[in-house]
Amino acid sequence: MIESITISQLGGIESATVDFAPGLTVLTGETGAGKTMLLTSLELLLGRRADPGIVRQGKENAHVDGIFSLTQAAEESVIECGGTVEDGGVILSRTVAAQGRSRAHLGGRPVPAATLAGIGEQLVTIHGQADQLHLRDPHTQRRLVDSYGGAEHQALLEAYAEAWHAAVNAKRHRDEMLRTHNDRDEEIRELRSATEAISSLDIQAGEEGILRAETERLTNIQDLRVHTQQASALLSGADTEMGAVDLVTRSAEELRIAARFDSAMEDYAQRMRTAAIDLDTLNDELQQYLLTCEADPLRLAEVHERRAALRELMRGRAADAEELLQWHESACARLDELTSADFDPEVLEEKLVQAQQEVLRIGQQLSDSRRAVVEKLETQVDRELHSLALPHAHLRIMMPERTPCSHGLEDVELFFQSHTAVEARPLGRAASGGELSRVMLALEVVLGAQESTPTYIFDEVDAGIGGVTALEVGRRLAKLSRTHQVIVVTHLPQVAAFAHHHLVVEKNGATTTVHEVSGETRIDEIARMMGAKSTSNVARRHAQELLEAANVPQSAM
Repeated sequence: MIESITISQLGGIESATVDFAPGLTVLTGETGAGKTMLLTSLELLLGRRADPGIVRQGKENAHVDGIFSLTQAAEESVIECGGTVEDGGVILSRTVAAQGRSRAHLGGRPVPAATLAGIGEQLVTIHGQADQLHLRDPHTQRRLVDSYGGAEHQALLEAYAEAWHAAVNAKRHRDEMLRTHNDRDEEIRELRSATEAISSLDIQAGEEGILRAETERLTNIQDLRVHTQQASALLSGADTEMGAVDLVTRSAEELRIAARFDSAMEDYAQRMRTAAIDLDTLNDELQQYLLTCEADPLRLAEVHERRAALRELMRGRAADAEELLQWHESACARLDELTSADFDPEVLEEKLVQAQQEVLRIGQQLSDSRRAVVEKLETQVDRELHSLALPHAHLRIMMPERTPCSHGLEDVELFFQSHTAVEARPLGRAASGGELSRVMLALEVVLGAQESTPTYIFDEVDAGIGGVTALEVGRRLAKLSRTHQVIVVTHLPQVAAFAHHHLVVEKNGATTTVHEVSGETRIDEIARMMGAKSTSNVARRHAQELLEAANVPQSAM
């Protein structure tokens, strides 16, 4: 249930707090007063698309907060989404920036607008004139009929959906296995060729880098030898010049002599002797290395050939040797699967037939259940239509058979018969706008007992009707409000008279205000809605009579 909403800088509403209560609440006011903005604020809280154009001119953003009391299922959903629940209620918030961005919060936690929409579906059902068009849609008609079924019917719907998906999956598996079987031999040949080639190379992890380094060395062996020889010559010296080893050895000797005069020099001398030994050892190692610096064109060709083989195997499979080994492992597993898999088309066909037979079995049970639901729904809706000034009207629900599909073995179509002398025709073509409004209201009143959504909002669904019919519409809405919170935007005084709470939306210049009326001020508003001046005694007397005819408790006035 909606407890209250707080609106800031939304359209003509600068700032407003609107409290709601159980029962029937009507919103009235002159055309253009801002009733649409009030509904827009509710739609924002329910995750609807945010239009930057709704931000009050000259302001950076518009903001709406709403306090909702929760059903147990909705409370669990809010907690699952990370929202905070306090005293069985939650605060939904929405901010819309004039620059185009919007933000949504659920119980203090930032969430996508889609999350608000998911929670909102459990809290509020909104009906507008556009919903009359949806009522003409066969899928909507079927969902309405199925929603009237009890727990057993809902269980059959779930069982049928499971059976249908099982049959679809069985057919998909059979078709896939047939395609796989047709392509199986070719895939086996390709996988076997690739895996055998990889196995024959005996690839090692990191081998690609090793081969790259060896290629670099063998390609530049001459330069490598020249520079290594030069380094060795600088260490060992020439016939006429001392090398680094001799120079460091001589330096160590000079420091040894200096140590006679200062013992601190002994450490330097020792370190210099060690350096001379290390340099001499290094030179020996360089000489040994030079023995390996021989050109080897055969080995270079082998390395080039192996690298080329690796690149060929990696093409389209891997970026390096490690990935190629991983691909080889998965390819071997796939090869084992293909060569060991048992393929029996008769078994696959038998499983498909069994799944399809299960669809037909449960589908027949669902059809029988639908017929029982339809019979009961037709009776209940007809009773409501007769109360809505359509005494000879009938709703006929047809169930033409069709090939099995995701929703059953038949379609569901609503037909409308305005009079027993007139042939029933599809609802969308047979009913006028006013009749369609009453059919939708009759359905909502009947289905309301089955619905778990605590709040209904009706936006001018009473358009195109008046007089006694309007009184009956008000009476049906009041009936629905016994079990649900009902909020109605209306221009009809006959409907407004049935309200337990009456909110008036008024516009003063560029500012819109919302306030509740009761007593004399409510009589004035009803008189205005009747097209008379609120100061007219005759109009006020008629308004009073209308309220009395609606039998609204005086405590609500």
